[in-house]
Amino acid sequence: MRNAWETKWGCSISIAGKDRLDWALVLGASGGFGAATSKALAADGLNIFGVHLDRRATLPLVDQVVRDIESHGRTARFFNSNAVQDDTRQAIIAAMIAELGEGSHLGRLRAVLHSIAFGNLLPYVSDGGSQAISPAQMEMTFNAMAHSLVYWVRDLVDAGLLADGGRVFAMTSEGATKIWPHYGAVSAVKATLDAHVRRLAFELAPKGITVNAIRAGVTDTAASRVIGGSEELLARAGQTNPSGRLTTPEDIAGAIAVLCDDRTHWITGNVIGVDGGEVLTS
Repeated sequence: MRNAWETKWGCSISIAGKDRLDWALVLGASGGFGAATSKALAADGLNIFGVHLDRRATLPLVDQVVRDIESHGRTARFFNSNAVQDDTRQAIIAAMIAELGEGSHLGRLRAVLHSIAFGNLLPYVSDGGSQAISPAQMEMTFNAMAHSLVYWVRDLVDAGLLADGGRVFAMTSEGATKIWPHYGAVSAVKATLDAHVRRLAFELAPKGITVNAIRAGVTDTAASRVIGGSEELLARAGQTNPSGRLTTPEDIAGAIAVLCDDRTHWITGNVIGVDGGEVLTS
C-alpha cells in the first residue's frame, strides 16, 4: 500500500539508512546521468533525494533506480514533479527540511546534481522545413536547463540545506562552445549554464560550497537521441574518441562521486571535461 508521501508525490520510498546523515539531491534522477550518479553516490554512502518527471510508461525505470539505491542500504526519496516550477521547488525543499529535521540536525546535502534535459531544438530562423523557435519556447529552454540551477541552489542555501562542504554540479556539453546543426537554443543555454556556474562558485566560495560544470563527452542517452542527427554524432564520436569508445553515464557518475571527496574543496568554478579525451579530436 502506498503511504501518504508516495500518494502526494508519486515517489518511491525506503526506510533503509535512516540513521545516515549525508544526502544528495539529483535533479533529473530517473535516467542517463542522473540515474547513474544517484546509484554511484548511494554506493559511496549517500542517501538520495531525486526529482524526476515521468509518465506511467517510464515509472518502472524509476523504480529500478530506487531499488539500486536501496541495495546499498541507502534511503531514496523520489519526487515525480516538474523541477522547473517555482511552487514545486518550494514544496520539495519544504519536504526535504521535514525529512532532515529543523536545522538539518538529521542530515545535510553533500551534493547537488542539476541534470535537467528539457528544452527546444528549433532553429532561430525558419529554414523552410521547420518553424523558428518562439519567445516562449526560448524562455522555457533557458529557464529549465540553465536558470533553474540558480533558483535551486539559492533556495537550498537559504534553507540551510546546502552549506560548508557542499558540492554542486551542472551538466554542460561541448555544444556550449561549438555549433551542432540541430542543437538550437540549447547551445546558448549551455553557455549560459557555464556562466551561472562561475557566478555561483564566486558567491558561494566564502560559504565553503563548490560549484562546477561537468562537460560530458558524447553519450548515448534518451536525451541525446532526440537531437537531430544524433546517430551521426554518436557514430563520429565513437570513431574519433582517442579512448576508443563513447562516454557512458557511469563515467560521469564516477567522476562526480570522486569530486565529492573532501580533498577536492579547492576545485570550483570550472568546466571539467569527462570525455576520455574526446575534445582533443573533435
